[in-house]
Amino acid sequence: MMEAMPNEQRKLVMQEVLSKPGYEELPRSEWEFHELCIEESEDVYRPGFIVKQAHARWIEIDRQIMWEDPETEQWPTLKAAKEKYEERREVLAGKGFVHSDMDF
Repeated sequence: MMEAMPNEQRKLVMQEVLSKPGYEELPRSEWEFHELCIEESEDVYRPGFIVKQAHARWIEIDRQIMWEDPETEQWPTLKAAKEKYEERREVLAGKGFVHSDMDF
């Protein structure tokens, strides 16, 4: 599979990179991925957990997978963050993104 957005300082709680099954057999121009993760907030004034979703696709001009700006939401508890994570995951599954490269 491919690596998610790099960031050595991330305090990951959970992370998945989702793709459509069989993407390897498609032309690279049709490759598409979504990263979902939960990170601990590093902001001492806003503690909690951040749910991030980022989209990636093959960019022919750069000849590589490029990540687009992630969407983020902050939640005060891990339980709330996990619920939002699962909501986002269900939406992606509805679009066919069911193959998961998990890291917990």
